[in-house]
Amino acid sequence: MKSESIKFSQEDSKRVYTDYMKRIIKVTSSLPKHDQEDVYMEFNSHIFEANQHKNGTSEIDALLDILEKLGAPEEVLKPFIADKKLEQATKTFNPFHVLKALALNITNGVSYGIFFFLYVVLFGFVFLIPAKLLYPSQVGLWHREGTFFFLGWTDNTNQSGVTELLGNWFIPVMLVAIPLFYILITFLLKLKKTLNRK
Repeated sequence: MKSESIKFSQEDSKRVYTDYMKRIIKVTSSLPKHDQEDVYMEFNSHIFEANQHKNGTSEIDALLDILEKLGAPEEVLKPFIADKKLEQATKTFNPFHVLKALALNITNGVSYGIFFFLYVVLFGFVFLIPAKLLYPSQVGLWHREGTFFFLGWTDNTNQSGVTELLGNWFIPVMLVAIPLFYILITFLLKLKKTLNRK
């Protein structure tokens, strides 16, 4: 980190401070480097400023009081990290960042749960491509006149009136549809994040 460590005269104070700052580093490790450094410097600055106004208390007591007021990094930084991961995910469109961001934000509202579900279903479609190669008669876009419309795997192919609509076009259609739906869902997630900020 770019920020300098605060100097303490007591060993206990050094140990407590170092442990706290290591927790901040660990909690922010999934963020981009500049965000990690910003958080580290922000906390370091708060500790340094508050430490200047000890008002006659011992160094360790003053430090423990400061850290208690700041709170546990694992709890205090949770919303910030969730928001930053969501920002990173919607900028990069990286599926790993997207899933991690949604997992971190899943407790922040039903809509994030819906987005998580949409991505899981979409990633499930990826597995239909090799399944179609291995079991061509059981995987596809299925239709029964008037009642049944299903994308995926079924054992009901022997029933009368059940037909697979795409046939040999199933894999090319899925190869085009999956990235298009991924971009659409991620764009909607980005739009939701933008609307939340207003």
